Amino acid sequence: MSEHPLQATPPTTSYEADPSQVDRVLLLYSGGLDTSVMLKWIQDSYEAEVVCLTVNLGQPGEDYSVIEEKAKALGAVECHVVDARERFAEDFLVPAIRANAVYGNGYPLFTALGRPLIAQLAVEYARKSNCDTIAHGCTGKGNDQVRIEATVATLAPELRTIAPVRSWQMGRDEEIAYAREHGIPVKGGTEAAPYSIDDNLWGRSSEGRWIEDLGQAPEDDVFQLVTRPELAPDEAQVLTVGFEAGRPVSLDGERLGLVDLLERAAEIGCRHGVGIVDHIEDRIVGLKVRDIYEVPAAAIILTAHEELERLVGTIHQNQFKPALDQKWGYLVYGGLWWEPLRTDLDAYMAAVNARVSGEIGIRLYKGSVRVVTRSSPNAVYDASLASFAESGGLFSQQASPGFIEIWSLQSRMAHRLREEQGE
Repeated sequence: MSEHPLQATPPTTSYEADPSQVDRVLLLYSGGLDTSVMLKWIQDSYEAEVVCLTVNLGQPGEDYSVIEEKAKALGAVECHVVDARERFAEDFLVPAIRANAVYGNGYPLFTALGRPLIAQLAVEYARKSNCDTIAHGCTGKGNDQVRIEATVATLAPELRTIAPVRSWQMGRDEEIAYAREHGIPVKGGTEAAPYSIDDNLWGRSSEGRWIEDLGQAPEDDVFQLVTRPELAPDEAQVLTVGFEAGRPVSLDGERLGLVDLLERAAEIGCRHGVGIVDHIEDRIVGLKVRDIYEVPAAAIILTAHEELERLVGTIHQNQFKPALDQKWGYLVYGGLWWEPLRTDLDAYMAAVNARVSGEIGIRLYKGSVRVVTRSSPNAVYDASLASFAESGGLFSQQASPGFIEIWSLQSRMAHRLREEQGE
């Protein structure tokens, strides 16, 4: 089998590596087939030392000691395993919650939120390890290449990047053959994995296989995280989520650290089959794709937060903020975490959320998430004013006719003019 030699084409951007100047590479390493092949391939093709970085953002079921041992066995001169769950939750998920962040009315941005942190850590460890280049396993068809490379180019102009999957012309079968030839262990043997999976504290995505066929309904084997709704418990559960300044702090009255709270919310949501999203998505690289998302924690927390925010906001705040939420989500989806507008929007989100404190009761039942109770010391709500049986105080029903006449004045005038002019 050929060694898949490096194609020494000149870089097309200011941040891509010139092959002749690559000496020490920081590889974002997951332990899977792509990055394991990459680890060996970079050593051979660039004649470079490789330092591996593995980041824990809450991926379930990973044994990080095994990943570290595998990297070193394949020739990595160093392997760093970083538990970044707290940093991810505090610095990325809290701002996302305050911004009610979703993309395309369905995707709660869990991968998009994780990639800038992973790339930020890559920059930090590349500098610590005296690396000149950062390598990642993204393809040329996805958004993650944008998120990672834009972050590196923004935070570390002196570093360069390489993306072997975009250049080595190896498909799945060729990668497996390369791995076997070079003694690289392949998880699950040589059988191709049915789906491409990405997950963290905030959710899980699945791509590939039947998912690409828009005419096919979801198959049961894709749901490895969330219970299928028809198999969920027959009794509903009401879960009360507490917030302080837009940050989730408690479940059913029990205060929890943020990571523990998100993990417990995900566990409860999984049990009740909530958070399944079958999504058609417009990628920033121009493709339209289908993804299956399992987002139990996000489904619960975002639903509760958005409801509490509406309760404490005025009509004008509640009409205005969703447009900013949408813009915030689009910037993050598009890999522009470091765009100044996003941080400017964060200031507004934080100001609005300063009063978003209270509790929301969420009813979970066979895949559905529904708000059933609300309470906040800052609620712009008065039961006596809302009651049809009472009048007076801040609201006088006798004042309504005058309000109606003034409120409808321009609309009534415009309607009459159109009638008279035959429009």
